[in-house]
Amino acid sequence: MNLNQIHNVYFIGIGGIGMSALARYFKAIGKNVSGYDKTETELTKELQGLGIVIRFDDRIDLIPTSYVAKDTLVIITPAVPKHHLQWNYFLQNNYEVKKRAEVLGIITKDTFCFAVAGTHGKTTTSSILGHILYQSGVDVTAFVGGIVENYNSNLIGNGKMVTVVEADEFDRSFLHLHPNIACITSMDADHLDIYGDAASIEASFVEFANKITDKSQLFIAKELPLQGVTCAVNENAIFEAFNIRIVNSQYVFDVRTPSETIVNIKFSLPGKHNLMNALMALAMAKTFGLPNEDIASALFTFKGIKRRFSYQIQTENLVYIDDYAHHPTEINAVHQAVRELYPDKKVLAIFQPHLFSRTKDFADDFAKSLAAFDEIILLDIYPARELPMEGITSQWLLNKIKNTSKKLVQKQDLISSIINSNATVIITIGAGDIGELVYSIKKAINETL
Repeated sequence: MNLNQIHNVYFIGIGGIGMSALARYFKAIGKNVSGYDKTETELTKELQGLGIVIRFDDRIDLIPTSYVAKDTLVIITPAVPKHHLQWNYFLQNNYEVKKRAEVLGIITKDTFCFAVAGTHGKTTTSSILGHILYQSGVDVTAFVGGIVENYNSNLIGNGKMVTVVEADEFDRSFLHLHPNIACITSMDADHLDIYGDAASIEASFVEFANKITDKSQLFIAKELPLQGVTCAVNENAIFEAFNIRIVNSQYVFDVRTPSETIVNIKFSLPGKHNLMNALMALAMAKTFGLPNEDIASALFTFKGIKRRFSYQIQTENLVYIDDYAHHPTEINAVHQAVRELYPDKKVLAIFQPHLFSRTKDFADDFAKSLAAFDEIILLDIYPARELPMEGITSQWLLNKIKNTSKKLVQKQDLISSIINSNATVIITIGAGDIGELVYSIKKAINETL
């Protein structure tokens, strides 16, 4: 498929974080871009601000009449139901219809491609790497799964020579990519609705890893059962972060590389997991050939990603943080970071479970992760692409949490519950539409200060 012959690109599910990055890219290179999504969000409003027409009704008559099969590419997200009218129209009329991952594979095939894989850490690591490359003057385009604060976008740069992509394990999407350098941050069980069991997920990561024939170009967390260049924090590895201290609320650390030691690197994202993400990005950038001073400078200026330990309010008396964590391992990482920063504060965690299947598969782990906070509020499960499962509810999960300070709250009662808490550190956690509530929560808290 030749993208040069495509004039129009239509997205079904354009408001998704990964889909919207592609929409920005095609708009930036001069294609006619439009699409459909189920609901209006801040992301869809941003795309509309770029001149992209978005409709929120699944009707065939809303497809632009100028979008004919011979020069139109249709991109779909796996979350779209099979009975979707527009999708079926495109299929029945012989349009080129591809998944997002397939399109990323086409875009990156003729570039030098960095691929960032792992069940956790993909977005942060790829954002840091994209920022390092862009700030170092590399002709790069980075497609990332979050809004990077430095650019207020999930697309960094618009280069033609180098690409950075998140290698998503969902639906085995990452097997469509053609990476030159890759990393794997973690291989925890997730997406069991797709894979069935942890062994199948691991096998898929092994298949991805085998796309890198030169193992000196594959970077792995030290504990993973793979062959590659090991990375670790405070552990012996080929790339090792050590001598870690906190100065003026940011990390300062040294990195031992195969050829030298880089000292006094400054990085402001909290949590040991983010140190690991920064180390992975550093290792790939250094292997690519970038100077130490450029890498260190970019790490120092990296501001983070919206909804990744994202400060909403930060005063002496009260802190409000928002985070996208939706897996027990990620919630543990949030807890570790908040305890490191605020060891003596009372912490309220508000969690919206994401997917019935994930809640069912990891219920005991979720219960243990959440119980570590001082106070817990649960919202109802966000279904995303799924239908309800009998017996799998937030009340069922709440009953498993061994902590007396816990309750289930409906969205309309959430703000009053937060205001009535005496916690001085508040965290909203989840990958569903809890992110859409952040502004109103922040506004209500500010009014009480």
